[in-house]
Amino acid sequence: MTRLAARGAAWLALALITLAFLGPFLWVLIASLEPEATLAAQPTLSFSLDNFKAVLTWDTIILPLINSIVISGSTAVLTVLVAGLAAYPLSRYQLRYRRHFMLTLLFTTGLPVTAILVPVYAMFFRFNLYGSVPAMVLFLTASSLPFSIWMMKNFMDGVPVNLEEAAWVDGAGWVRSLTAVVGPLMAPGIAVVAIFVFVGQWGNFFAPFVLLDTPEKQPAAVTVYTFFSQYGQVAYGQLAAFSILYTAPAVVLYVAVNKYLASSFSFAGSVKG
Repeated sequence: MTRLAARGAAWLALALITLAFLGPFLWVLIASLEPEATLAAQPTLSFSLDNFKAVLTWDTIILPLINSIVISGSTAVLTVLVAGLAAYPLSRYQLRYRRHFMLTLLFTTGLPVTAILVPVYAMFFRFNLYGSVPAMVLFLTASSLPFSIWMMKNFMDGVPVNLEEAAWVDGAGWVRSLTAVVGPLMAPGIAVVAIFVFVGQWGNFFAPFVLLDTPEKQPAAVTVYTFFSQYGQVAYGQLAAFSILYTAPAVVLYVAVNKYLASSFSFAGSVKG
């Protein structure tokens, strides 16, 4: 009886947690289809696509989404490349200060990016980089590197060194072994790092808001601020419709690479003899 009660309590707790997470999603879905949506959105039969028609414009959603894809995608690609090159010697060589370096990386992951935005903002002005998208992408890449290097190094540790040694015997250098042997085998780890960086920068509001000067360069995370008027009024229906469209690319990316995330690191039988 006690075990049955404990199981029932566990299921009840899981149901409450599920409802707590599903509640906001249901509100967004209902509010996006209500013509006159309010904060207290309620199920109704008078559905309309007017909110989606209102936000499906070039300035409201299309250009900001393109900016978000360019900024987040460029940051993810650069971070994966640099993190892979940085993680390789940390994983393969017995460096004297490797432990200290890894602990420093772990410490820097706990530092909020907003804490350094003021000096970064001043530096951007000093070198005439304010409003430059490539410069901001480099800054976002640098801020994403510590944790990405840490993750990439752990994934690279799972690739047996004897696989590279077999490639070295065949005449491959470290670049060839990294790109042709280690890279393909740790594809799930690369996908994890890329998605982690992409999603993190996809929702980044403060850095683009501070470092980009015009709305034409700002991503969708900053554009969502325009649905809040200066008098405290909020266009809830349009905000909900914008949120659905804004979330879609990140969901599509996750689904597209899900097969890599579900893969396991199994190297049994990779080397004979």
